[in-house]
Amino acid sequence: MSLVVIGTVALDSVKTPAGAREEALGGSATYFAVAASFFTPVRMLAVVGEDFPEQYLEDLSRRDIDTSGILRVPGRTFRWKGEYRQDLNEAHTLETQLNVLEGFDPVLPDVYRQADLLFLANIDPVLQAKVRRQVPGAKLTAADTMNFWIDGKRDDLVRTLKDVDLLVINDAEARMLARESSLLRAARVIREMGPESVIVKRGEYGVALFAANDTFAAPAFPVESVLDPTGAGDSFAGGMMGYLAKAGDTDAATMRQAMICGSVMASFNVEDFSMDRLWRLTREEVEQRFRQFQDLTRFEPLSARG
Repeated sequence: MSLVVIGTVALDSVKTPAGAREEALGGSATYFAVAASFFTPVRMLAVVGEDFPEQYLEDLSRRDIDTSGILRVPGRTFRWKGEYRQDLNEAHTLETQLNVLEGFDPVLPDVYRQADLLFLANIDPVLQAKVRRQVPGAKLTAADTMNFWIDGKRDDLVRTLKDVDLLVINDAEARMLARESSLLRAARVIREMGPESVIVKRGEYGVALFAANDTFAAPAFPVESVLDPTGAGDSFAGGMMGYLAKAGDTDAATMRQAMICGSVMASFNVEDFSMDRLWRLTREEVEQRFRQFQDLTRFEPLSARG
């Protein structure tokens, strides 16, 4: 199945306890697309400014990624500056410069409109809705969001969610959106907004799926050295959606496998700054870690005791 993502392509400046990186390649669509490309071809829709390094576009194009939907327009590229302290699950935003994103008017190329799977990565919910309307035949539409949009554009976000099949969101933002402290209740409230399923990302504590006929939880893969968590959630979504596209199905069993693939991609993402670990990553490493994940979560049933 064909896969399209809309989101941000950014220049990130990040500081963590392990070090810092300035003006590195980032953005929700970028992490998503690179992770997804390990499983399937993916098409990107985004906007960059005239200052965006051409080398980054060439790096993306060398993957199984169609970058023809990335528009270069006059102005400065979207920038995000953040810091992670001892709690690596929480990013502290220091500065956000929307720049060319403020005037972004996404119009999909004709071939993008035929997508089977559509992912609306973290971006203004008004833009998410506009793209959703341009892909009316999508078999599965999934979306991500964040506290910035929940707080600042809640009504637009709720309207967008009416046309979304699956919401991928972290635990704090799920509670914020649903106005519920319990994740179970929060997932139910969100599903009542429109999505049939909700996947809650819990950082180092794993991920959980809440659907009408299925509830599934998996731990995060234990990583000894976390250098930069930026983009881990987007890499999870990319790995998950990429696997669904490759499998050609979205049933419950396939969704569980896809979530593990997403967790595998996120675990690699955090092992270095920006895209560095994903650039070095091989399919053999991905397959090996998937098998390790199977061993990690395998256990025998309780024995009968007389």
